[in-house]
Amino acid sequence: MAVKKNNIPGFFRFKKLKNKYLLTNDVGDFVFLPEKEFKNFTEGKAGEEKKFQELDGKNFFRTDAPSQRLIGKYRSRNFFLNERGPSLHIIVVTLRCNHQCLYCQTSSRGPEEKGFDMSLETAKKTVDLIFSSPNPNIAIEFQGGEPLINWPAVKFIAEYALQKNKKARKNLQLKLVSNFTLMDKEKMKFLFDKGVSFCTSLDGPRHIHNKNRIFLGRDNSYEKATYWIKKIYQEYNGRKRKGKNVFKPQALITLTRHSFAYPKEIVDEYLKWKFESIYLAQANFLGMAQSTWSRIGFQPAEYLKFYRKAVDYMIKLNMRGIYFRESGASIKLIKILTDQDPNFFENRSPCGAGLGQMLYNYDGAIYPCDEGRMVAGEHFRIGQAGKSKYREIINHSTVKTLCLTSCLENTVCDICAYKPYCGVCPVLNFALYGNPFCQTPDNVNCKINQGIFNYLFERLENKKIAEIFKSWAVRRTP
Repeated sequence: MAVKKNNIPGFFRFKKLKNKYLLTNDVGDFVFLPEKEFKNFTEGKAGEEKKFQELDGKNFFRTDAPSQRLIGKYRSRNFFLNERGPSLHIIVVTLRCNHQCLYCQTSSRGPEEKGFDMSLETAKKTVDLIFSSPNPNIAIEFQGGEPLINWPAVKFIAEYALQKNKKARKNLQLKLVSNFTLMDKEKMKFLFDKGVSFCTSLDGPRHIHNKNRIFLGRDNSYEKATYWIKKIYQEYNGRKRKGKNVFKPQALITLTRHSFAYPKEIVDEYLKWKFESIYLAQANFLGMAQSTWSRIGFQPAEYLKFYRKAVDYMIKLNMRGIYFRESGASIKLIKILTDQDPNFFENRSPCGAGLGQMLYNYDGAIYPCDEGRMVAGEHFRIGQAGKSKYREIINHSTVKTLCLTSCLENTVCDICAYKPYCGVCPVLNFALYGNPFCQTPDNVNCKINQGIFNYLFERLENKKIAEIFKSWAVRRTP
């Protein structure tokens, strides 16, 4: 039965997916409409009561003034705009590394090279600067190279940051990203005692991992990584049983063309080591990867074919009662299915460069993000630990430029149906295309994001899969 109500459409974006139209709006609501209903809606014609109620409840009709509920939704989805400075602070304690990974983005140095370690003096200046951020939440992440090569700096920073925090009283987190090859019982105990979380690289089964991640002078990076994954999990479980506040170990994967034939095997490898999720991150054309791209590179369509197979397999696992999720999908699904934002820096507008994160290189040079230090030259350098003040850094013209160029309203992204859920990396755009604004349909990351969103929304039409996706959109404690 037709209803006589305000049928004038409000602002919306749309995209045709198979035989239906997907409509989205600025508060993240979405709806699927068959072609006839879509035509009626756009022409302001009254529809069936049930469909009208859905469209009205999801804010697709024009109103004279936004309701408090609508304002609340928009505020919640963009809470990061009110954040008080960067929360993630990445410290590169060394550029030296004992691996030569085919996809290395950081242009690491050999393990015996000199002059690429952070001194304790620079480390102290870096921590002092980090604590000058007004953000009450601070995470310090140790990166490299391989950070355990410069163990004295890791140890000093952890102890000094914890000491400073006795007075600062911030919500402080310490994180280690390591290949684990230099881990030992003494280091592991120290890191657990100081509340440091562990993350390593695991590129899948042995043959894929060792092909991508070349352990210099050795032939089996996989054995070292998985040995310490097992040991760290055992220590985690033991401390957890005693009521200690500890974090589950995590792992990262970087996908190359060598990975794409093994979607099931890669997921099974992560299940084997008791992980509940995997972030299917593809290699980027940065650093050493530029010279090896002919061996490891791929087209977006190849990645997306792999992605669909891998996530379809995860869905089947969940249907059998085995919880396992794709973390990248979870980030997007939180934005699609809830009024929250996961604050993933590359998936928000503006991005987190300089606003949500900072990176401090081994020599004290400061960059607005991890990708910023990977680009050759000094294009994205914004300061120097021990010389630059927090206010100077946060007001740097480069930070403002990255903010401007990552606002989706300033690009062709503004007309995309996926705009409420997406984000861009202007640094990567600059590295690939020489232009931070380069967000066009031919953009590699745009093609990949579009493909993933297409897949997720197609699957959301299946009620059983939608319930699984809802469980993926719930934040889980580590």
